[in-house]
Amino acid sequence: MMHHILVVDDEEPIADILRFQLEKAGYRVTVAEDGEVAVQLIENQAQAIELVLLDLMLPKKDGFEVCKEVRQFSNIPIIMLTARDAELDKVLGLELGADDYVTKPFSARELLARVKANLRRQISVQDDGDVSRKEQLSFNGLMIDPKTMQVFRDGIEIVLTHREFELLLYMARHPGVVYSREQLLQDVWGYDYLGDERTVDVTVRRLREKLEQDPSNPVFILTRRGAGYLFRRT
Repeated sequence: MMHHILVVDDEEPIADILRFQLEKAGYRVTVAEDGEVAVQLIENQAQAIELVLLDLMLPKKDGFEVCKEVRQFSNIPIIMLTARDAELDKVLGLELGADDYVTKPFSARELLARVKANLRRQISVQDDGDVSRKEQLSFNGLMIDPKTMQVFRDGIEIVLTHREFELLLYMARHPGVVYSREQLLQDVWGYDYLGDERTVDVTVRRLREKLEQDPSNPVFILTRRGAGYLFRRT
């Protein structure tokens, strides 16, 4: 099946390069030149577009605003395109719900590796044939349904991004095990991740804000100082 990728970039030479590399690798590509068009395309083609490559500097709506709006109705994987020295941009993008980022200038090999990995991880969660993976997990009022990719706290659904759900599911299936940030990058992000370990910290912080009644005193995802994170046994 040919995967459909949306490239959002107003610089025509860059968009053309991205289209060429992705189509050469066998992907179907649609290009949006501004943020408003990007949001409309994702909303109107929610079942067709499977991944978004999103530049930050865009007319009408910048990449941050696009990411924020899309996360209100979709958990589609979003890879942000950022400047190499823009560390704050990377963190803010992750805070708003981006799944990954690629720094400019980037090689075709790195870009395609990120795209392939994010698509692969999405499929593995949505269409896993292992029956045990589809069993619901329940912990002190928290229910995780791997089959539908839904999470409920005391019966109320909590909307998570693709990456947040993956991280929560992975840790909940191994309660009491302490994982280092490096381990989580390898096991959850699913490949030789080239970013830094703050990516894990940002994703954990977002999960706590959504799951915990008091994020500063978490019940579910705990920190082991100097070691990493664990999902508490109940």
